[in-house]
Amino acid sequence: MFLKFPFVYLQTIMKCKILEKAGEMFLNLGFKSVTMDDIANEMGVSKKTIYVHFKNKTALVNSVTLSIFEMIRGGIDVICSLEKNPIEELYDIKKFVMLHLKNDKSSPQYQLQKYYPKIYASLKSKQFEVMQGCVVENLKRGIEKGIYRDTLNTAFISRIYFHGMLGIKDNDLFPLQQFSMNDLMSFYLEYHLRGICTEKGILILDQFTTTNQS
Repeated sequence: MFLKFPFVYLQTIMKCKILEKAGEMFLNLGFKSVTMDDIANEMGVSKKTIYVHFKNKTALVNSVTLSIFEMIRGGIDVICSLEKNPIEELYDIKKFVMLHLKNDKSSPQYQLQKYYPKIYASLKSKQFEVMQGCVVENLKRGIEKGIYRDTLNTAFISRIYFHGMLGIKDNDLFPLQQFSMNDLMSFYLEYHLRGICTEKGILILDQFTTTNQS
């Protein structure tokens, strides 16, 4: 029993290290490009060590995407719990997401959709659930504060916002050679807000767009 505990602990540590390194490589180089050999070489371990924890690359990709999703969701929950000005909240979420998913070359979500469609579909469902709740709450608080128009249909706006967020990650429509992901996120956020803000909200928004451009 005494010997089993440290062994299980070390195995858990190794699994976490594999997830961390694989996640870093997938986000930087793309889900398709990175092989199990690449991850093993980067970590300085044998490929068999990885297969002890993940039966194949698909299982590893699934675990990595779930791990990243939970981390992003946790960060968004913290930001939303602060109940800042709704416009500021959206900019804080954008900064947080870009900090952890910054990449202008591999477009990881696009590759995930193309090469691992089942994992992508599952992730998309989880993302919608989180974003739906977050955006609807943001809209309601914005309306209460008089910075969003009170005629908005929150169910529609939250869905069209989610759909647009997925759309800007389509490399065929928005090639990364022409648009960086950071620019796309900034353009889309401003586009979204200018469509729903009152005059009072526009004044606040102008402060954020000026700050982001300087």
